[in-house]
Amino acid sequence: MPGLSVYLAAHRSLRKEGMNAGRVLVTGATGYVGGRLARFLEEQGRPVRCLARRPEALRGRVTGQTEIFRGDVLDPDSLRKALEGIDVAFYLVHSMGTRGDFEEEELRGARHFGEAAAAAGVRRIIYLGGLATPVEDLSPHLRSRLRVGDELRSHGVPVIEFRASIILGSGSLSFEMIRALAERLPVMITPRWVDIEAQPIAIGDVLSYLSDAIDVEIPGGDGSAVFEIGGREVTSYAGIMREYARQRGLKRLMFRVPVLTPRLSSLWLGLVTPLYARVGRKLIDSIRHTTVVTDRRALEFFNVRPRGLEEAIRVALYNEDREVAETRWNDAVSSTGRPKAWGGVRFGTRLVDSREVVIPHARWKVFQPIRRLGGETGWYSFDWLWRLRGLLDLLAGGAGMRRGRPHPDRIMVADTLDFWRVEAFEEGRLLRLAAEMKLPGRAWLEFRLEDHHRGTLLRQIAIFDPVGLFGICYWYALYPLHEIVFRGLLRDIGAHAAKVTTPADGAEVMPG
Repeated sequence: MPGLSVYLAAHRSLRKEGMNAGRVLVTGATGYVGGRLARFLEEQGRPVRCLARRPEALRGRVTGQTEIFRGDVLDPDSLRKALEGIDVAFYLVHSMGTRGDFEEEELRGARHFGEAAAAAGVRRIIYLGGLATPVEDLSPHLRSRLRVGDELRSHGVPVIEFRASIILGSGSLSFEMIRALAERLPVMITPRWVDIEAQPIAIGDVLSYLSDAIDVEIPGGDGSAVFEIGGREVTSYAGIMREYARQRGLKRLMFRVPVLTPRLSSLWLGLVTPLYARVGRKLIDSIRHTTVVTDRRALEFFNVRPRGLEEAIRVALYNEDREVAETRWNDAVSSTGRPKAWGGVRFGTRLVDSREVVIPHARWKVFQPIRRLGGETGWYSFDWLWRLRGLLDLLAGGAGMRRGRPHPDRIMVADTLDFWRVEAFEEGRLLRLAAEMKLPGRAWLEFRLEDHHRGTLLRQIAIFDPVGLFGICYWYALYPLHEIVFRGLLRDIGAHAAKVTTPADGAEVMPG
């Protein structure tokens, strides 16, 4: 392209000058990509507005500077208000998990959004769709993604459409399916779709493309453009699972079967992964198509150099440890995709036991029994079971309970609490412990406190990341004891809080 280097230099300058130019609307902010994009734009200092059917689901996930509007792309009246004063709008809505005719619903939502954006004078719409070439036998999911892009462009507002293959990131739909299969099945009988070529892309690279599209200049035409985006390598679901297993130190065998229908595959996934059959069937139906980048113009227009598969998985695993601890499991919006299990809530292969209780005392009083856990104080309810677990850990070559804690009531990040280590601490609000005992996996125990009109809401969350089938069996074998111990721990924290009359040394006394 003539003068491309001059154009790119000018584009980078425009990006810096326009960083805080106009307000940006993010739809789908309670979803996977939308939620991460909203935080990404906040960190850049951009003024952000989010459209959500459930605004309460976004509270605590965005900063106070971000506006939250209640609305729905299927409700034109709510769109008109949400789009007032908006410069650039991100369309990240997807109806893959809905029942009925999701194609018609997606098309209707795009039509309402395009009309409202044109009426509001929006400068640009940025849309994330699926990587596909229009063919007659395109799956309903990918066909709908292409039709939504066409519908958005038909109303006069310039649209930048990104078409992506598999998105890899902690918590993404595809990554959770991959990690669940790799973790749970030492031997896999796999259908043909696991060998279909794809070009997976890391979520961080997707966010960079999306944010850069706010200010990119599209020369000529009406300002609309379609960009195919993918990672550095062409691989397949089988290749991704092998790389995931390698990084986790797992040995996995795969045996192909010639025929396994999308329906049977989706039911199989529903048994061994966090996908419920309705979503699994739509996802698998799309995997029959090759999703490889054939148009590389995105690398010319954007200063994004996508990472490779190894790095994408490594970053996803690293971020997962951080994000799993920050997630409030009982507030998950997509709860239908993470079904209840006898041993708790499944999030990918993570197993979570989340409990809460309202204690009729101020937060500073409730937090004091929590900040004294371990050491000489012990673990209140069924302390002998905790000590028995410590003895078994010691016999297995672990630290056991002998480390105690450095101080009876003062606590800092990195302190040891018996066979736990303090991973996060906020006075009066949060204590998160990472297990250092011998386990077939990794574990965390977290206490979160919030003000409540009847006192303090205490959430106690036990998280376990099992390694292989033995790890899963370990969790379920101990679950009856968890019922006794964790329920008793919540009860006894409340009882000890009632006895608190003065703050501990260093504790902050908060109102209420």
